Amino acid sequence: MRPRLLVSALVIGAAAAAALTGRWPWPRVVVRGSAPARVAEARPVGPAHLAPFESFDTLRRGEVVGSLLQRQGIADLDLSPALDPRRLRAGLVFAFHRPHRDSLPSLVRVRSAPEQIVTFARGSAGWNAAVETVAWRAEPMRIEGNIEASLYDALDDAVHDDSLPAADRVRLAWDLADVFAWQVDFSRDVRPGDRFRVVFERLVSPEGEVRLGRILASDFQTGGRTLTAFRFDSAGGSSLFDADGNSLRRAFLRAPVEFRRISSSFARARRHPILGTFRRHEGTDYAADRGTPVMAAGDGSVLRAGRAGGYGNLVELRHRSGITTRYGHLRGFARGVRAGSRVSQGQVIGYVGATGLASGPHLHYEFRVNGVPRDSRRVDLGNGDPLPPAQRAAFERERDRLAALLAGTPGQQPSVIAAQ
Repeated sequence: MRPRLLVSALVIGAAAAAALTGRWPWPRVVVRGSAPARVAEARPVGPAHLAPFESFDTLRRGEVVGSLLQRQGIADLDLSPALDPRRLRAGLVFAFHRPHRDSLPSLVRVRSAPEQIVTFARGSAGWNAAVETVAWRAEPMRIEGNIEASLYDALDDAVHDDSLPAADRVRLAWDLADVFAWQVDFSRDVRPGDRFRVVFERLVSPEGEVRLGRILASDFQTGGRTLTAFRFDSAGGSSLFDADGNSLRRAFLRAPVEFRRISSSFARARRHPILGTFRRHEGTDYAADRGTPVMAAGDGSVLRAGRAGGYGNLVELRHRSGITTRYGHLRGFARGVRAGSRVSQGQVIGYVGATGLASGPHLHYEFRVNGVPRDSRRVDLGNGDPLPPAQRAAFERERDRLAALLAGTPGQQPSVIAAQ
C-alpha cells in the first residue's frame, strides 16, 4: 500500500450496500459481443413446479455460514478445504440449485473471490468440490480532465456510470493519487486548474461484470510541473516509472495513513487541544476514522510498540541513515508488530485511535533524523532507483506505446474511451 489523498464525496460504502441487497458488488454493463447478464433471482428453469429451480441467499452480518446452509435445508456440507468458513465475509452470495422447487439443493455455487467460483455438488458419497477460475478481460480506457474541486469530482465527471461503477471511480481517484504520492501532497499542492490524463484497465467478466484494474500510464500537471508515470512489467514485477526510467517509489511514504484532513501540522509552537498550553508540535496529525490502518512509512525495524505517555499506544521504527518514525495515539497494533520485528514500506503496523493525550481519533506521525524532528511533508525523499541498463530498450518501447495511448494518437487509442 501507499499513501492516499483526501477526496470528497466518498462512496466506498457501495460494496457494503451490495452486501445488504444480496447483489454481487460489480455491476454489469452491456459489452459488445457479450451475452446478456443473468438476473440473480430465484426462478424455475423449466415448466411447472417440477422443473429445476435456482435460488440465492446472502451471508448476513455476524452470521456463520452454517446458519445460511441450514436455512436452505443443508446440514451435511463441509466447505473446507475448498473454502475457509472463517474468512467468508458478510455479503457473500450463495446460489442453490434444486432438482425442483420442493427438493433439497443438489448443487451450491459461491463466488468466493473476483477470479474464483467454487461449486459443491451432492454425490452418492457426499459433496464434491470444484474450483472454477473466472477470466476477466482487460480493456484499456483513457480519460482526461481539469480539477476544480477535487480529483475525485473531476474523475467522476469524466467517467460515466455505464463505464465504471461509482465505487471504482473512488478507487481510481485513490490509485491515481498513489501514483504521484511521492511527488505531490494532494492535501496541499493540488489547485483548481490542474490537469490530468490517465490510461487504466477496465476488467470485464464473461457475464459482463466490470471492475477497475491497474493504472497503465498517467500525466499530471500541477504547480507548473508535468509529472508522468508509465507501468512497466518485468521479471522483477510490475512497477511505475517516470519517462526517464526512474522508479516513482521512494524510501518513505509522504503520509502513512488514508486521512480526511490534516488536523495539526508541524509547528514551532501550537496550543495543545487538551493541555491548553503552547508547546512545540514535532509531527503531523492526520485526522482519520477510528480503526483506519496505519502503514510503515519505510522499511525498518520496530524499536518499540506499546504505551508511551501522551503518545498513547505508540510504534517507533528505526530506518537507515539515522532516520526514525513515530506513530502515536493508535487504537491497537497489527499482529506481529513488536520490538525487534522487521517491517516493510506499506505494511500495516497499527490502527488509528485516540489513546493518550488526544481529543479525537487521528494519527500523530513524526519523522526524525538523528533524533531531530523534521517536517515529514517537506522532507526531500530523493529520486527513485533507475531501471537496469539491460531493461532500458524494452522499457522505452513500452513507454512509447503507452504515451501514444495517453495522448490519444490516431490509430493508437485504447479500445474503450470514456466520454469526456
